[in-house]
Amino acid sequence: MTPRSVLNRSLLALAGLVLLGGGLLILFAGFDVFRRRDLLPPAGWPLTTPDDVLLGSADRARWSSPGWWWPVAIAVLALVVLLALWWLLAQVRRHHPGALPVGGTPPQEGVELRDRALGDAIAADAGALPEVEQAAVRITGRSARPRTRVRLTLTPQGAPGAVLRSLCEGPLRTARRSTGSPPMPTEVRLRVARHKPHRAQ
Repeated sequence: MTPRSVLNRSLLALAGLVLLGGGLLILFAGFDVFRRRDLLPPAGWPLTTPDDVLLGSADRARWSSPGWWWPVAIAVLALVVLLALWWLLAQVRRHHPGALPVGGTPPQEGVELRDRALGDAIAADAGALPEVEQAAVRITGRSARPRTRVRLTLTPQGAPGAVLRSLCEGPLRTARRSTGSPPMPTEVRLRVARHKPHRAQ
């Protein structure tokens, strides 16, 4: 599990716990659970009975009287929305290394290879394998820890085990030898091409 995925799951778990706890407290107040079950609500929690409101008349008057209250409240809410949208777009956008060093860890004057060029080369070799109809390859991750994502479309007669062995011993090994890099974690997705049914004679 990458640090990014750990951070994402931690933030999602924290946000889920906060929303779940707040929702349960509001439901308990709405159904009068605190009084019926003799439960003590959290200290300072304003909603304890169905008739309670989050902000009373005095609180609304006190917070609305200053001229800065509504602009600050709207600005904070807008900032929260923008941060949530930025985080969502960051999850959707896939990161890729851009350029990979050739020959391990070279000095600054070393040769670099674009990740898309390497992916195209692996895809071309993989597409030429027997029983492979189509291949697509993407290099993701960081330049220090690149990952390979391979999608193969097999012919209807293709054997997944044999194709995977050919992929590992052929295009992936060739790419590793050509770049001089250690083996990259590889994710392979296989699908079988649709074929028309044959009439039995």
